Amino acid sequence: MLSLNTVRSFSPSFRVSSPLLSGPNLGRLTSLRLHSSSSPAANKSSNKKGNDDDKITKRIEDYSQWYSDVIKHGSLAQSSPTRGSMIIKPWGMSIWQFLQRDLDSRISDQGVENAYFPLLIPKSFLSKEAEHVDGFAKECAVVTHHRLKDVGGELVPDPEAELEEPLIIRPTSETIIWSTFSTWISSHRDLPLKINQWANVMRWELRTRPFLRTSEFLWQEGHTAYADEKGAHDDARTMVGVYNNFVEDMLAMPTIVGVKSPSERFAGAVETYTIEGIMQNGWALQTGTSHYLGQSFGKAFGVTFQGKEGGVKPVYGSSWGVTTRMIGAMIMTHSDDSGLVLPPTIAPKQVVVVPIPAKKNDEEGKEKLEKALEELVKGLEGEGLRVQVDDRDWVRNGAKYFEWERKGVPLRIELGPRDVGNDVCVLKWRTWKSDKESVPLSSVASQVKLQMGEYQSHLLETAKERMASQINLEAGYEEMRDTLSKDEAGQYPGAGLYLVPWKCNTENEKKIKEECKATIRCYPVDVNEMKMFEGKKCFYSGEDADKMALFGRAF
Repeated sequence: MLSLNTVRSFSPSFRVSSPLLSGPNLGRLTSLRLHSSSSPAANKSSNKKGNDDDKITKRIEDYSQWYSDVIKHGSLAQSSPTRGSMIIKPWGMSIWQFLQRDLDSRISDQGVENAYFPLLIPKSFLSKEAEHVDGFAKECAVVTHHRLKDVGGELVPDPEAELEEPLIIRPTSETIIWSTFSTWISSHRDLPLKINQWANVMRWELRTRPFLRTSEFLWQEGHTAYADEKGAHDDARTMVGVYNNFVEDMLAMPTIVGVKSPSERFAGAVETYTIEGIMQNGWALQTGTSHYLGQSFGKAFGVTFQGKEGGVKPVYGSSWGVTTRMIGAMIMTHSDDSGLVLPPTIAPKQVVVVPIPAKKNDEEGKEKLEKALEELVKGLEGEGLRVQVDDRDWVRNGAKYFEWERKGVPLRIELGPRDVGNDVCVLKWRTWKSDKESVPLSSVASQVKLQMGEYQSHLLETAKERMASQINLEAGYEEMRDTLSKDEAGQYPGAGLYLVPWKCNTENEKKIKEECKATIRCYPVDVNEMKMFEGKKCFYSGEDADKMALFGRAF
């Protein structure tokens, strides 16, 4: 059973289990009571249900709008005055912090240390690595002045405060980190060097969507330098395995581990590894990447070292990162037409307890209920569960149930005078079990602890089964083209992805993208290591295949 309170230990390996080869296709926080200084009148909206503002669009009607509605009613994020950026609300930020704490521990287990580098990068740094600057030039936000000036009551950049060299708001930090590495590395004794930072980055986006694609987002980025090619390449492969295990453990989300095609590689990388999720509408979502950089950045920034046998040569490098996009992936993996569904591992509150008040004049009943409630919460917290008591007396119980369901809390427990009299409480899971269940108060805490792990496993297995059903095998190109080029291709439940034999050809890859908007999401590791392409013809050109490629539409 998956532990909800400890980081699972594992031996990072590039050979990870693949959904392609399975299925039909092959912190403890204290409890919080919801009291408020605001008047019941200010919270009337909590009692309303059913108007257009409260509605969550059904997935089958408009998948994109459904996603936006889940974020809104799940209190995850909202739009901001800054174009293309979002405000992450406390509920959403708490999820990110759970992910951050767990992943930071896993990264540390790889011998990586945290550091922090400047947000602003000299423009000349980006020009030092040609492929890198080409990849990010169109997304860069540029700072050109260091002061504003009041002209007729309007603030404008002061012409006298123009910077000698423009500064780039970091789209990624390879350039400034490798510039720093040149001052930290001089000998083989300084290697390997492994650094990680948690930061925000800016990539100017024209079409944004919360968590999936915003101009500013949060992430971690790891950067390493090695004396030899094998060390750097192995690091990139190891970290994609770490990401795969992390996403499966924490988000209950299966992914496909693969290698990107040359046209989809990170700018400046020799090889890019990826974990790709498949969302409920059949589109892929790149959830994390890891890059083997070769010596390109070492040469560009003069990062050299003296070897054991003498001689000076450039270091080899890798980089890897995941972002708040993971939250968007989690939403589209588990949530339903009723709202957000959260795995217990990252739910800000795993249990919400809703007491059903005793009658006004029943003082004895009130006392018994209060005592039973206190003991219930104490027992749940004693099992390491995160508990919230919702005893707002100005909100109807039905409205409370509705609110917490939309916020994705895994379990609701109802406790009223009649339940106390029978020494039971009532459990209602967000998904998994459709019926309510009466459980003895004496054993509820240990039972809930056990079932939280089962609930987490249920979410993962359900997602694995759906992923297996969304991968189309042995399809011809015309079938894929006709299906994916349709306007409704991105709607729920969607067409899925296509695992096909492929002869690597960049021009053919471009033609397919133009014809049906499909891209090679990756060359899945497991099926290609097994050489499943041998003896097969490319589904597009008819030539002998040299890869198994996973094609599909993507976010």
